[in-house]
Amino acid sequence: MTGAVAGAVAGGGGGGEGDGVSGGAGGPAAAESVRDAEYRIEDLAHASGATVRTIRAYQDRGLLPTPERRGRANVYRHTHLARLRQIAGLLDRGYTLASIKELLEAWDAGRGLGGVLGMVAEVHGPWTDEEAGRITRAELDLRFGMSPDEAAVEEAVALGVLERVPGTEDEFLVPSPQELAVAAELYASGVPLPAISAHLRELRGQVEHIASRFLEFTTEHVFARYLGHRPPTDADAAEAASMVRRLRPLAQQTVDAELARAMRVFATRHLRHHLVPEEPLTDSDTSRPVLLPVDTVRAVQQLVGADRVEAFVAAATQRELQARTLDALANISPIEDLS
Repeated sequence: MTGAVAGAVAGGGGGGEGDGVSGGAGGPAAAESVRDAEYRIEDLAHASGATVRTIRAYQDRGLLPTPERRGRANVYRHTHLARLRQIAGLLDRGYTLASIKELLEAWDAGRGLGGVLGMVAEVHGPWTDEEAGRITRAELDLRFGMSPDEAAVEEAVALGVLERVPGTEDEFLVPSPQELAVAAELYASGVPLPAISAHLRELRGQVEHIASRFLEFTTEHVFARYLGHRPPTDADAAEAASMVRRLRPLAQQTVDAELARAMRVFATRHLRHHLVPEEPLTDSDTSRPVLLPVDTVRAVQQLVGADRVEAFVAAATQRELQARTLDALANISPIEDLS
């Protein structure tokens, strides 16, 4: 995986059209021919997949080496093509042009990117052993009651549960067959499709909050020592990549264990409540976790300390409720009160 990403990001990729060089079999001669290839800006745009306007914009931002000037024309070489592929690969992985410029400047200054690319490969690698599948529209209708529902399909595509396969009209990629199977089981149990979609949206927001907190936690306590430099050194990036491999399963294991614990507690509580509805609820029965924005939690931690966040939020909430109660009482006129 690391080698594949390094090849794609570090300016590799297969031969053929991408290099813009004709020739036969590979070998030293072919490689030398590629290195000596020259391009006009239009040819470079065709070989790289970028537009002429994009190439010029990259030049203006200092992301591309200055081309050789011959008369009235600029001449580009394979180094420019490799650099464009590096930029495209990093953009695909969510890096901004500003951060890409920092990485490339560090590379040009003599600091290799091998470790950084290895870390990129680990982070962007699969976080699950589940393999994507495919499903036709007919199979989809069969699993969901033989009632074609275009709105439900569009909602599933918007949520990423289904992805349209380019070039086909009735075939979809299923990134998570397990997630689709759960939706089918819920539907078969009587849950309407809109309710399933709404539940998934709510669940996704909560899981994304958990993922964000886990990454903040591990960055603060584990990765901060490796990522002190921007970009990190090759050795630090390689060590961080190794740490990602070791810690990757921990997030899933932790969530699985905590979900099992919570389901056991709440399932028992719900069952008891429905079997004995007259049983009064205790304070613990009526309490529930509330998700707060990460920035809010961080601000409260800085204000009162990490161990006092819960108490501070509870106190602030009580004060707000009391203030609203007082406002409501003050707005009741004496006549209304007597009536």
